[in-house]
Amino acid sequence: MVIKARIIFDQIAPFIESREAIVITGMRQTGKTTVLRWLYERVPSENKIFLDLENPLNRRYFEEENFEMVRKTLESLGIDFGKRAYVFIDEIQFVRRLPSVVKYLLDHYAVKFFLTSSASFYLKNLFAESLSGRKYLFELFPLSFQEFLVFRESPIHGSGDVLRLKAFYKTILPLCEEYLQFGGFPGVVLKSSVEEKRKALEDIYTSFFQMEVGQLADFRKNEVVRDLILLLSTRVGSKIDFQKLSTELGVARSTVKEYVDFLRGTYFIELLRPFHRRKDTEIRKAPKVYLCDCGLLRYLGAVEEGKIFENAVFQNLRVQGQLHYYQKKTGVEIDFLLNGKRAYDVKTLPQKADWHRLQMLARGLGLTGYHIVSRKYVDMEGVSYLFHL
Repeated sequence: MVIKARIIFDQIAPFIESREAIVITGMRQTGKTTVLRWLYERVPSENKIFLDLENPLNRRYFEEENFEMVRKTLESLGIDFGKRAYVFIDEIQFVRRLPSVVKYLLDHYAVKFFLTSSASFYLKNLFAESLSGRKYLFELFPLSFQEFLVFRESPIHGSGDVLRLKAFYKTILPLCEEYLQFGGFPGVVLKSSVEEKRKALEDIYTSFFQMEVGQLADFRKNEVVRDLILLLSTRVGSKIDFQKLSTELGVARSTVKEYVDFLRGTYFIELLRPFHRRKDTEIRKAPKVYLCDCGLLRYLGAVEEGKIFENAVFQNLRVQGQLHYYQKKTGVEIDFLLNGKRAYDVKTLPQKADWHRLQMLARGLGLTGYHIVSRKYVDMEGVSYLFHL
């Protein structure tokens, strides 16, 4: 099996031999199992084991009250605890006590664990106490456009000047259109036909709803979660008004907040807070909402092309660090601030006035860089495209 390169590989590689457990989390079907397989092959030791907890038989190994019995079970499967042991476990959310088992074996036998879970809503609650100071957490998202090009075997080569030529833009445009149409879930990208891609997106949404909402969340009104997802998809790039959502859905405001937290915790959506020098002010102001993937966003219904493109830009920036939006009291905005240093404004077809406005706002904030990300080609200073991010 050929494993295609992901950004997360370089992020995890320095920690493969660290004492701490490596935990990989993210939405379903973003490629966590593939990353775990890559790590398994990367570890040169033969003293290792790979267990998938979607298999009920494998879950039994970790359900013993006495953790020494778990150790003995792993020994019977070939693990030698007399030397460094590596244990790879996929989909840990199926065994709620597993974090305690991991802590015990890590503390007493220095076992190196590599773990994945598709539901961080549960993962973070469980691991916060059990493995405090004993884990490194990595988040895996749908493919960035650069990763998408690797999967499509069309990686970009050339200098920054070449990448800004109209001829190059036209060459890469069909792949940009495909990415905006179907998004970055690996299983969708690797499908060859339009029908297969659409069916794969449908399966991703159905699987999310059945597994995360239906089985893990245990909400009394799953249809409200469904309707909330549809409402949020029409509000991508906009501030969340919890009171308005409460009225439209016919449920309490606190219930809407609970469901939004769940969708965020399971990586279906993300909330962007406004950038502010004072954290308390930042927290009080309304967040904006984005979906995990522009292809999934398009699948959910009629959304403006400009909003789909903005969501795609969000996807590509989020893997590079911490994102905020910025808004002055007058209402003038910057779409994205990356790590509090670089500004990105998203436009379908920017004008010079857009560039001057962004330049003035960015300089006022003391930012080190600022770019307009354009959907269409325009010969103008300061313009970038999806493949520059």
